[in-house]
Amino acid sequence: MNDLLKGMPTPAELRQMSRSEQKSVVKMVRQFLLETVSQTGGHLSSCLGAVELTVALHAVFNTPEDRLIWDVGHQAYPHKILTGRGPLFPRLRIKDGLSGFLKRDESPYDSFGAGHSSTSISAALGMAVAAKLGHKSREVVAIIGDGAMTAGLAYEALNNGGVLDANLLVILNDNEMSISPNVGAVSQYLTRILSGRFYNTVREGAGQALSFVPPLRELAKKAEEGVKGLVTPGTLFEEMGFHYFGPIDGHDLDALIQTLENLKKIRGPRLLHIITKKGKGYAPAEQDPCGYHGVTPFNRMDGKMAKKPASAVSYTQVFGDWLCDKGAAEKQLVAITPAMREGSGLVRFEQLFPDRYFDVGIAEQHAVTFAAGLACDGIHPVVAIYSTFLQRAYDQLLHDVAIQNLPVLFAVDRAGLVGADGATHQGAFDMAYARCIPNLVIMAPKDEQEMRDMLNTGFAYQGPALVRYPRGNGRGLTLNKDLSRQVPIGKAEVLREGKELAILAFGTRAAAAMVAGAALDATVVNMRFVKPLDTELLTSLAQSHRAFLTVEEGARMGGAGSAVAEFLLNEGVVCPLRLLGLPDIFIEQGDAGQWLADLGLDAAGIEKSGGELLALLARSPSGA
Repeated sequence: MNDLLKGMPTPAELRQMSRSEQKSVVKMVRQFLLETVSQTGGHLSSCLGAVELTVALHAVFNTPEDRLIWDVGHQAYPHKILTGRGPLFPRLRIKDGLSGFLKRDESPYDSFGAGHSSTSISAALGMAVAAKLGHKSREVVAIIGDGAMTAGLAYEALNNGGVLDANLLVILNDNEMSISPNVGAVSQYLTRILSGRFYNTVREGAGQALSFVPPLRELAKKAEEGVKGLVTPGTLFEEMGFHYFGPIDGHDLDALIQTLENLKKIRGPRLLHIITKKGKGYAPAEQDPCGYHGVTPFNRMDGKMAKKPASAVSYTQVFGDWLCDKGAAEKQLVAITPAMREGSGLVRFEQLFPDRYFDVGIAEQHAVTFAAGLACDGIHPVVAIYSTFLQRAYDQLLHDVAIQNLPVLFAVDRAGLVGADGATHQGAFDMAYARCIPNLVIMAPKDEQEMRDMLNTGFAYQGPALVRYPRGNGRGLTLNKDLSRQVPIGKAEVLREGKELAILAFGTRAAAAMVAGAALDATVVNMRFVKPLDTELLTSLAQSHRAFLTVEEGARMGGAGSAVAEFLLNEGVVCPLRLLGLPDIFIEQGDAGQWLADLGLDAAGIEKSGGELLALLARSPSGA
C-alpha cells in the first residue's frame, strides 16, 4: 500500500503526465481501493466504476479552483485518494478518521458536502451562478449517477439551470444501478434507447451515408438531428436547455479526457452522458454490484466477506419477517421503499408479493405522498425508510399524511446512531421533528419483540403511526410471532421499582437504564411511546419520586425528554430533572457503542448522571 501511495500524483502532477502515465494512475487507484477497502470496509463497487472518470476530471480541470461536486459520495474514494488523503484510508469511516462521504472541512477539493442523493446539480448551479456574479472563469462540474436521477430535486435543478444559462457541466454517470437495482421510467428509457439496435444503427451510419451526396448535406444534418430527437436519451435534457453529449464509454480514458477538453471550450449548460460498469476491474463486484455496494472487510482474493454469527438477527430482519407474515394475513398491506430494498429488509416481501411491493426510486417525497394516495382508497401502506431519509419527506409526512389523518405506517430504520456513515446518516432527529406533528403516534421499542408488537399496533391504528428502531442486532430473543399482539397506545411499562429517582428510557436505551437503575436503586420505566406520553404514569411517578432522568438515543433538543419536561412544567411539578440524549452537534462517523459511551448514554453514563441527581437530592432534603 505504501508503494502505491509513493507513486500517487497530486491533481497538479496528474495534469502534467502523459496519457500512458495517467493510465497507470488508473490502475494504481483501483489497486489501492481494493487493498484498503478490503481491510476497512466501505463503499466499493460504485468507486471502482468511477476511477477513470475521476482521473480524467482531475487531469482536465484545474482543481480545486475548478469545482467538482460529487453526488452522494458513494463514488468519491478515488477522488479522496488523488487529493492527498490516501494515507488516511486505514482509518476510513471510524471515529476521528476519514469520512466516507464528501466534507468541505476535510479538504479544499471537496467543493460540497454530500451524503444524501441528488443534490449535486443544485449545488453546482449555485456555484456556477456565483462564479458568474463574481466575474470568475471557473469551471463547475456536477457528477450524478443514474440512480440519483430518480429524485425530483435533480430535475428541479436541471429545469432552473437551462433557464439561467449558467456555465455548468453535468456528468451523468450511467451504470444502470443505484444501491438497489434501478427503477423508474427514466432509467428504463435510457437503458432501452442505449441498447436498441435502431438507435445504434442510426447513430453509426445514417448521417454519414446521406452526407456522401453533396446537395443533400444540409438535409442530412436536419435528418440526423430529427432522428436524434426521436431516439436518443438526450431529448429530455435538450428540451430543458442543456446541450447533450454522449453517451461515451466511461472507462475509455482517452475518450473521456478528449471529450472533457472539448467541453471546456463550450459555454453554457452542458450534459455529458457516460456509461460505466459498477464494480469495474474486480470480478466479484462486477458480478454482484449491489452486494458490493457497501462492504464489510473481505478477502480480496475470493471476495468473501465475514459472515455474521447465525444467531445474530438484526432489527431490519425482524421488520422484514414481520412484513411478510403480516402481508400474508392482510391483503390490503403494501410495502413502499425509496430505493432501499436490501437495506430495509424487503427482498423476501418482493419475492412473495411482487404486486404489493413498490420501489419508487430515490424519491422519498413521492414515496410518502404515494402512500397517502393509496391510503385514501382503502390500501394500507407500510413505508420502509431510514430515519435520515424521512427528513427529505417532512412536508409530505405533515401535509399529505398527518393533516388528513391517513393510516400509513412508517417503519423507520437506522433510528439513533448508525456508526460508520456518520453525520449525514445519523438517525438523530426523527423524534424531535416528528413529535410536533398532530395525529402521529410515535413508538420506540426496547427490543425486537416489542418492535414486532408495535408494528402490529401501528398497522391496526386508524391514523399515521411511526415505529423507530436502530441499526444492528437485537437481543437474540425467541420471538412470539402472534400478529394479534399489540401494545396499548400511550401506555408505558415499569421495568423496575425503585426509590427517589425515576429513569425514563425511550427505545433501546432501556437495557442500559436497567443496569444503571439496579446500581442506583432507581425506578426504571420503558416509556414505549414518544407520543402520546403515558401522562397518567408520569403524574403518579411525580408523586412518589423526587427526581427524573430521561434517556433517549436521539436529539436532546425537542426530543422525547423535552416532551416529559413540557408535561411536568405544565402540571406544575418542580423537581430535579436531567435529559440525556444526543447533544446539539452533528455526530461524526465512528463506532456507535463508542459514541454512546463518550456521550454518557451507556449504562455507566446513565448511572453517573443518576448518581449526580441523587447527590443533589441528598444536599436538598426537601427536593426543592
